[in-house]
Amino acid sequence: MFKKDLKQEFIHMITRHQGIIHKVCRIYRDTAEDREDLFQEIVYQLWKSFPSFRAASKVSTWMYKIALSTAIAKFRKNRALQPPTIPLEGIEAEAVPAASQHPEKERLYRAIAQLSTAEKAIITLYLDDYSYEEMAEIMGISANHLGVKINRIKQKLKTLLNPNNHETR
Repeated sequence: MFKKDLKQEFIHMITRHQGIIHKVCRIYRDTAEDREDLFQEIVYQLWKSFPSFRAASKVSTWMYKIALSTAIAKFRKNRALQPPTIPLEGIEAEAVPAASQHPEKERLYRAIAQLSTAEKAIITLYLDDYSYEEMAEIMGISANHLGVKINRIKQKLKTLLNPNNHETR
């Protein structure tokens, strides 16, 4: 494939599936500026690995795998540089433009923000209706182990979303 064709195919793929990248950025970053930086890093990592993509899995599965790996690596790097902060109140409107119109969606994002990095990845895939087999492939674990993790994450989210839970208000 010619380099120009490869570039066009990549741009088309990113345009078509950019929602995956935006979703991962929203889960792993709190501010618009940080989400933009992470978006650029994910696209760069996708571009680096695009020539070796063999379509053994769906494009969306491949993109999630790279996006989540990049986000988790950047999350860990940033976390080592500064103490963790989870915004539970006072999120600026520009930081979450779409969610501000949907309070329930924002509550869910706030609860997800409190999960571990691996739990965030799993629940993101689960909410996008990936099969257990696809999620297990992306996460590098067995489907059975994934099922156990999903049940634990659901229980954790129920607790976090409980209106009687003082921290999520």
